[in-house]
Amino acid sequence: MPPVEPQVRTRNTTSDDFAAIGALCGRVYPETSPWTPEQLGAHLRVFPEGQFVAVYGDDDRVVGMSSSLIIKWDHYDMFDDWDEFTAHGTLANHDPQHGHTLYGVEVIVDPTLQGHGVGHQLLQAQKSLVERLRLHRMRGGARLRDFHHHAREMAACDYVIAVVHGQLVDHTLTFHLHEGFHVLAVIPHYLCDDSETMGYAALVEWLNPDTVQRHHYADRPTRYLHRDVVAQHHPPR
Repeated sequence: MPPVEPQVRTRNTTSDDFAAIGALCGRVYPETSPWTPEQLGAHLRVFPEGQFVAVYGDDDRVVGMSSSLIIKWDHYDMFDDWDEFTAHGTLANHDPQHGHTLYGVEVIVDPTLQGHGVGHQLLQAQKSLVERLRLHRMRGGARLRDFHHHAREMAACDYVIAVVHGQLVDHTLTFHLHEGFHVLAVIPHYLCDDSETMGYAALVEWLNPDTVQRHHYADRPTRYLHRDVVAQHHPPR
């Protein structure tokens, strides 16, 4: 009988995970400083339910993490950057009393386990949180990870349209599209120090099927939506 493959599972982050998360960040984003224990501790104090890790094997090795907060969307502009949406990464703007939008702060996966469903499980944990809290939606900035390969030949907006229609693959955006997210806008300077994306991200949204109402999507932009999604949400009269 072949050996049983170790399983990946998700759970809420604890303080015991901080060192492993820092090491994971260093492997995924070697150009930037990793999350510090002080920052991660602040996240747990603000919104412990919104912080997750993916662990692998019998030793619970941390192979992924995600972070989120609840915001009142009307307080923000669609083209705000990551610092604005996350209060410079402190999550001090977490507003569970008035907010109905879960905002994705971070999702990272160990490069050695990409393609093994780690990211899927982390997003599923966040979607389950949206459903349990009866929020309207989840939104976040999907880094345009592969845009730098095409920046000489097309604008970021055209790149996103090509990815949405399957003409190009962007490892981050395509993943979110497969997970049921839809693009609302292209944000320049979302992460100004991110050379891989040249600062660009796509604002993506997943609507909670248990709470969604027509006014939640009736006026949203359709430029970056696949035609099948437009037809589904905006049927002909």
